[in-house]
Amino acid sequence: MTHPSPVVVSMGDPAGIGPEIILKAWTIWRDRAGVPPLLALGDPAAFETTAHALGLPTPRVVGTPSAAADTQPGGLPVFEVGINLDAPATPGKPDAANAACIKAAIETGVRLCLDDQARALVTAPIAKAVMYDAGFSFPGHTEFLAELCAEHPMQTPRGPAMMLAGGGLRVVLVTIHEPLARAISLITPERVESIARLCHAALQRDFGIAQPRLALAGLNPHAGEGGALGEEERDILDPLAERLRADGVDITDALPPDTMFHAEARADYDAAICLYHDQGLIPVKTLDFHGGVNITLGLPIVRTSPDHGTAFNIAGRGEARPDSLLAALDQACAIAECRG
Repeated sequence: MTHPSPVVVSMGDPAGIGPEIILKAWTIWRDRAGVPPLLALGDPAAFETTAHALGLPTPRVVGTPSAAADTQPGGLPVFEVGINLDAPATPGKPDAANAACIKAAIETGVRLCLDDQARALVTAPIAKAVMYDAGFSFPGHTEFLAELCAEHPMQTPRGPAMMLAGGGLRVVLVTIHEPLARAISLITPERVESIARLCHAALQRDFGIAQPRLALAGLNPHAGEGGALGEEERDILDPLAERLRADGVDITDALPPDTMFHAEARADYDAAICLYHDQGLIPVKTLDFHGGVNITLGLPIVRTSPDHGTAFNIAGRGEARPDSLLAALDQACAIAECRG
């Protein structure tokens, strides 16, 4: 019998809400019809401790990814990643000593996807400061995933890029975790063009949109108002948009950011190209605070993530909601299905 390949979910920081939302999501996911099995990656002890605290079935360790599809009694299937936690995780108190296990869970998820043993990777939140203290040299998940996939022939030279989706809105960021003053300096024609072309291709490949429509956000109030309120739109963004349209990419000139996210405006495009972090995340989180999804474009694997952090302040209380993780699982499966 051939087992369906699972969606794998990396543990995230075990001192945060990662194990809790994975366990809660699994209790809902397991009862859905027609969905692939879910497989957690990380130290089984972290999931066992959390399951006992929540009164959920004890997770079961599986020896192969395909065993996640077994219907035997038991709790969340967990696949060990070769490195366990250095010490038991304390909710709300992250420990850099556990970074190796956190990192190994992500690496294992990528490897399983590249080897066609998993259909998609969903990553639970990590705390960058904790990882940095342990020598992690990447700004975040996105850049680390790109490095892990760098040698794959399907890795696009333009990737990766961060898309946030929620409430019927998709935004793609030109700059991500940069101080605002530095982000402005990084808004170059080359960078914006790369993101726009990557988004165009991803909407076709991952979302099945044959002729994507892109909206380009301006940087300045009123999109610069012809140079009176800033010159970036006039000198960089609008000329670039014109060149892209001449090359077959359907993209607007730079739009005033304060008028492009209401319902009627969103009906005119499939994704918005946003120039800096908060410009894109504020409208997504306003529209769907609990159900937003982070999607990495331009990778040879499918990767999504909840659009929230580790929430150390509520870890261990049983209060964390799995909505965003469930949305990330749904989106990962939809993209995997679209890719075929």
